[in-house]
Amino acid sequence: MASPSTTELLDVFKSMTVLELNDFLKAFEEEFGVTAAAPVAMAAAPAAGGGGEAAAEEKDEFDVVLVAAGDKKIQVIKEVRSLVSGLGLKEAKDLVDNAPKPVLEKVSKEDAEKAKAQLEGAGATVELK
Repeated sequence: MASPSTTELLDVFKSMTVLELNDFLKAFEEEFGVTAAAPVAMAAAPAAGGGGEAAAEEKDEFDVVLVAAGDKKIQVIKEVRSLVSGLGLKEAKDLVDNAPKPVLEKVSKEDAEKAKAQLEGAGATVELK
């Protein structure tokens, strides 16, 4: 049996819903013992190690990282779901339960600060990176 081509695989992925892709990603990570988040962290590391304050002023993309859910976990789960489109209740709960985890990645400073305010308003501890 011939292996599907890259184009054929992409066509399959295009036809999947966000939730189906999320389930596939989890299964892929478990099957091969890898994490999709590692390349993002590695790509961000060189930018952070740049020219100190000058690099911080030039930064236009931020990650919103949930550090801790706090006492009002249900409210935090609701806020996570409102911030991340296509995220189901189980996925939002898993994200909150496994904090620290990024909620949003590579968003504008304005969007990152807005998301941080929403999550902190629900009782969460949040960092912008």
